[in-house]
Amino acid sequence: MPLFTLPLLRGVRRYGVRFVLSVAVLTGCGRASPPGTPEHPPTLAFSDVAQDVGLGDFRHVNGSEGQFWFPEMMGSGGGFVDFDGDGWEDVVLVGGGRLSPEGPAAMAALRLFHNDHDGSFTEVTEAVGLSGVRAYGTGITAADYDNDGDQDLYLTALGENMLFRNDLEPFGTGARVFTEVGQQAGVAQPAEWSSSAIFFDADRDGYADLYVGSYAKWTPETDIWCSVNGETKTYCSPQLYTGIPSRFFRNNGDGTFTEQTAEAGFAGAPGKSLAVAEWDFNDDGWSDLVVVNDGESDLLYMNDGDGTFTEKGVLSGIARGEHGEARAGMGVDIGVVDTTGLPSVFVGNFSSEMIGVYRQTETGWFVDRAAASLIGRSSLITLAFGVLLFDADLDADLDLYVANGHVYLDPLDGSEYQQPPHLFVNQGDGTFTDIADSIGGVFQQPMVARAVARADYDRDGDVDLLVTENDSVVHLLRNDSRGGGVLRVRLERRGKNRDALGTHVTAITATARQQRRVRAGSSYLSQSEKVLTFGLGAAPQVDTLIVRWPNDHTERYTGLPAGYEVHLIEGEGLVARTALPVKAASSLSAR
Repeated sequence: MPLFTLPLLRGVRRYGVRFVLSVAVLTGCGRASPPGTPEHPPTLAFSDVAQDVGLGDFRHVNGSEGQFWFPEMMGSGGGFVDFDGDGWEDVVLVGGGRLSPEGPAAMAALRLFHNDHDGSFTEVTEAVGLSGVRAYGTGITAADYDNDGDQDLYLTALGENMLFRNDLEPFGTGARVFTEVGQQAGVAQPAEWSSSAIFFDADRDGYADLYVGSYAKWTPETDIWCSVNGETKTYCSPQLYTGIPSRFFRNNGDGTFTEQTAEAGFAGAPGKSLAVAEWDFNDDGWSDLVVVNDGESDLLYMNDGDGTFTEKGVLSGIARGEHGEARAGMGVDIGVVDTTGLPSVFVGNFSSEMIGVYRQTETGWFVDRAAASLIGRSSLITLAFGVLLFDADLDADLDLYVANGHVYLDPLDGSEYQQPPHLFVNQGDGTFTDIADSIGGVFQQPMVARAVARADYDRDGDVDLLVTENDSVVHLLRNDSRGGGVLRVRLERRGKNRDALGTHVTAITATARQQRRVRAGSSYLSQSEKVLTFGLGAAPQVDTLIVRWPNDHTERYTGLPAGYEVHLIEGEGLVARTALPVKAASSLSAR
């Protein structure tokens, strides 16, 4: 067995409180107040309520038995999915598993928690048929792949992946039940190590296709023995393992898929992919993909307008760091964060590597703004996995949450194993201030964090966060902030692509122009809600909402007031409008 010896460890491990129920307050974000804003600026506050709302008995298991096997470092995903279609986001969590037959007792690879509409959750894993699922699970994504009106689940794993079709229980009770159909649907693929996956409509035929990120070749028999002193084993660097190219599955429209990795232009990828996100970078109405890789060049797949792709990562300037180095890409998210109207790609990297911030230019080239955005230096000492854009304070721009945590128990670079997160607040111009220390509470809590997903789970108008930890508990960060006004937009199509994946929405007020897309995937191994949230700051309404559906059909809505969630169906218009609680409905000037 190969032996690799690492330099003497220098890092000092810090052990913090594992679980904190907190109240966190910040007054002011350091930016000038727009006209009409009251004397008191928005206040940011988050509380970790997982223990109180029914998620407290979940614990991820990474299969560690003291053998320091490579997969133990990566953690697993989770997120939000409205599995029963009641308009309230439920929570799905990947349980992990065991790496050897002699490992910990078998457990459910997936656990599902129903939203009880009162801020709490009840576990329904057994009731929906998921309690018998056994796998070393890694990531989760969700979409209505068969266009029957409900959310189906795709679990990536170390081994065969699984597709869970969501159906009505056959005895007429109205209950939901999941049936595993991965092999018969053609998406179980070989027993290899998969990471993040994403549903998206690559060819605009109305059926969700599937891109599955693959990581590296590993089995217990091929595990490499690494050490810092020649005597004691530790985790190896990913550079010592061979990457596995990712796979693409075309939806046939009949409940099955056909692998078309090569035919679609995805062949030849270097592997070690950990995250994938969708955007339409050239505004041609066709979905493009960004794939980030661990120690390999990141990839930009531009859609050729027919559901095939051309990789342009190097040609566009997004593939590597500012000095031409391949970095340890972990998580990814994409959004418009400044007044240019052009998207920026955020990539979570290893400690001693800045978070990547690549803003597209009019020519299609991406400019590295890690330093100019003021995110770079603040992120050098931390190891970023999940990165997530959301409007934390509803002030009409996107902020960035970063889930941090090292992979080595005693890091070589002087950082720590458990690390607090970053919360980078947007100053309105694409520059950011990390206010995590100022807020305190859950933002000073050291974690071995991995996935992060967003949703307004309690339907009070602001965006809450779900954060997973490697070999530990889950955190539900309820947003208790006193922010600006808000409009939430729920989109639906009839017949095909019912999730409206790839729909591009622009919200215009007197002082801001915001853009969002309906997407699956993003971040790291996770799934966020598909309802779009537009913070409005002091604006009383969205003056114009432009909805560009995936078939290029465009609809416009005017005079949509703050404080509501609207339900829009293509071709049918506004079919429902639900008032949000006073906390979210009140504008800044109402305080």
